Amino acid sequence: MYDTVEMKVTRAEVEGVDFINEIAPYLNPEGVASHDFSGTPVVTGHIDNLSVSISPYQVRVKGGSLCKWMLGDNYQAMGRADTQRAIEQLSDTLHLPMERAIITRLDVGLSIPVKQPCVNYFNHLGVLNYAQRLQQPNSLYYHRHSQAERLCFYDKNREQRDNREAIPDLYRGVNVLRYEQRYMARLPSLLGVAQVTGAMLYDEGFYISLLNRWREAYRAIKKVNDITLNFQAMRTKRDLQTMGVLAMVERVGGEVEMIAHINEAQKRGDLTAKQAFDLRQAVKSACKVRDGLTAPTEAISELDKKIAEAVRYYR
Repeated sequence: MYDTVEMKVTRAEVEGVDFINEIAPYLNPEGVASHDFSGTPVVTGHIDNLSVSISPYQVRVKGGSLCKWMLGDNYQAMGRADTQRAIEQLSDTLHLPMERAIITRLDVGLSIPVKQPCVNYFNHLGVLNYAQRLQQPNSLYYHRHSQAERLCFYDKNREQRDNREAIPDLYRGVNVLRYEQRYMARLPSLLGVAQVTGAMLYDEGFYISLLNRWREAYRAIKKVNDITLNFQAMRTKRDLQTMGVLAMVERVGGEVEMIAHINEAQKRGDLTAKQAFDLRQAVKSACKVRDGLTAPTEAISELDKKIAEAVRYYR
């Protein structure tokens, strides 16, 4: 389930290799020579959709999907076996031991066919502790760990059309929700290892740990349930008051939107900090209520099931 993988091979990983003169000729088309800000010579080019930058000190592979390079598109899920073949093929192409490469960015993702338009699922994915939630018309992002890690949900077919790329026949006319966990920097710290290398990508234990992280990150997102007017579940005035809060939350578009309105009112000076805090707590408390007042939405029930199945299947 890997997608974008950025990596580098430095002089510490190989000995006696003249990167500029020996590796640059393998780029297609032949790389373009220039200099960086310090005057160091750099050759940039491509291996199909992968961007490659070569200096006397390192070779960097970046700016492209390893899955698309290996399998032709990233609708497919690139598992351990495919990843090992990709690293071996990249090693043959660049004449470098890419299993020793240091991984500097890593995306774990899956394209999920779903029943409803993708935006319906975004609206039911609420807050995530210690993360900044950013929703756009066709995507939803969570940034955490000072943006070193991102969770991304987006309409895959819409992205393909925007980029003028073909949609595989199997996915035409289908709602395809893409969910990715992107490790943008500081991978050893985020993943609790000394270093992430090319060979680790197809190590069974490491691969399974990444899939579990991908699943658990999704599970940690608070889901916004549908609200049902279940009068049989309302036994007290307190239940009725809670139902009133829930009805208001539903009217403005969900818990996240309601809290955003409260925050805006505080910024305008309509609410004091204490008043805004109390209202946010009231909304959060009401949205935690189960006991028949709220019901899991069909969209989230579907997505929960498919995320769980993906981890079991791709191990």
